[in-house]
Amino acid sequence: MPPNVLLICTDQQRFSALGASGNDEIDTPNLDRLAGQGALFENCYVQSPVCAPSRASLMTGRYVHQHGLWANGVGLPDHERLFSKDLADAGYDCGLVGKFHLNACFGGRTEVRHDDGFRVFRWAHDPYPGSSENEYHRWLYTVRPDLVGAELDYDSLPAEIHYSRWIGEQTIDFLTRSRERSKPFFFVANFFDPHHGFGAPEEYVRRYRSRELSRPIPDDLSGKPPIQTEASHESYAGHARGFTTYSQEELQEVKAAYYAMVTLVDDEVGRILDALDAEGLSDDTLVVFTSDHGEMLGDHELMLKGPMLYEQAVRVPLILRWPSTLPAGTRRTDLVQWIDLSATILTAAGLTPHGEGEDLLQPSGRDWALCEYRNSGHPYADPVHLTMLRRDHWKLIVQHPSRTRPRTGELYNLTTDPNEQQNLWNDPTHHTTRTALQEFLLDTLVSTENRPQPRLADW
Repeated sequence: MPPNVLLICTDQQRFSALGASGNDEIDTPNLDRLAGQGALFENCYVQSPVCAPSRASLMTGRYVHQHGLWANGVGLPDHERLFSKDLADAGYDCGLVGKFHLNACFGGRTEVRHDDGFRVFRWAHDPYPGSSENEYHRWLYTVRPDLVGAELDYDSLPAEIHYSRWIGEQTIDFLTRSRERSKPFFFVANFFDPHHGFGAPEEYVRRYRSRELSRPIPDDLSGKPPIQTEASHESYAGHARGFTTYSQEELQEVKAAYYAMVTLVDDEVGRILDALDAEGLSDDTLVVFTSDHGEMLGDHELMLKGPMLYEQAVRVPLILRWPSTLPAGTRRTDLVQWIDLSATILTAAGLTPHGEGEDLLQPSGRDWALCEYRNSGHPYADPVHLTMLRRDHWKLIVQHPSRTRPRTGELYNLTTDPNEQQNLWNDPTHHTTRTALQEFLLDTLVSTENRPQPRLADW
């Protein structure tokens, strides 16, 4: 029988918010254990720095310019096929809990579903009040009917009734019931943390509040595209304050809360992994842990996400564990992308992948990664469009021209400048490198153009 697949995904977790990645400030013992039992991919890039376009790339195996969900609030076209549907058609029992975000969800509206193949679909876009279809609220008010009608800080609710606990509970419930079925399963556990707002149960925040946490990476932004200075004053979509409104003490409090959210998720991952063990499922289950994009967290004088493609925004954790196939303690430094996950899972299930991804269980012949931002979030009158190419140790970011904004961009040598503080875009000594990368980017975009209509004849 093909393997079970458990996909655990967080929301807005930067690559470095993981002990196994070398961060000694954060407590993630269960994720570290998972990494030690499988493979940690150190250079995984998402296809967009915002939620919905990135998640659409995960589920279709296609780049943003291919699948058409170019910004939050845009729906995925009906003709796009989700890899979960492939698994369901092949006999997998498929389920999901938490966020999905392949369609507009603003103002509490219920997300329109595709033909996704999920038999179990326990949807809750986020923990906040909104749609009557929010399954988390149904659960919360069942276990705590005294909270109905109360004014609640959903981010900081006690751990036993927190959204992240609900994700863990629903996942464990599915895993426990899986032994009653003869089919392999595919289950998606979509956590909302460590997404803003920055809050967590007090007992989790307290453990970080007393620690001396590292300060943000400094940057005066004078050598960067002007859009970053604008974003420094006003954060993504007006959801939260811009970096310039925070004091140093407040930035430390935000980091403490962010780390606390990750640790809360880590505890739930531990419970889920223990349930796999207890049910005798671990050896036959491919476990994937990752996140849909990162968080700036004050680095480069920026908060949250949006029109910036720094490593903190587009590079995410990725761990795969499959005891029968992946050697424990593997570390991979090659460039991989989120579109590779669907190809890897479908191949493991004995199915033929579609889209642009590659099987992560095989050596990669691709030495580049692509990420796209298409005017999602910031309320600028003039649209902002960015495209990023990571190739070898070089990182190119093109800000495409608009009505009032000229073409500009960023160029970084990540070997000599891993914190992306020295923008070489206008450096004449790197003109040849920049030109070569721009030409490669153009060729890449053409080679991955969306050409859905088949050619029926020679003319």
